[in-house]
Amino acid sequence: MDPEDYVERVLALVERVPRGRVTTYGAIAEHLADPRRRGPRSVGRVMSQQGGGVPWWRVVRADGSLPPSHGDEARAAYLEEGTALRPSGRVDMPRAFWQPVDETDRP
Repeated sequence: MDPEDYVERVLALVERVPRGRVTTYGAIAEHLADPRRRGPRSVGRVMSQQGGGVPWWRVVRADGSLPPSHGDEARAAYLEEGTALRPSGRVDMPRAFWQPVDETDRP
């Protein structure tokens, strides 16, 4: 997969995350299964450089946190969308996690 295609696929997948739900950098990387073994850091790089036009707050670290610089804006989006949060402010991953699936797997 060429780099431009990878970027397009990451952003398209982020656009599919439902309101009120989140996925992780790792789940996206695993779903895309790039033969070049691009991992969560590659997804994070795509999001930091080109993710402004997609619902970036729906992609979090595995522990339900975002980088501190994203906190206030993301929290407002979570509250508006009804995303399940823990008292710590992190996303409640067992309740809010969305596992990417292939389009053909959708009902």
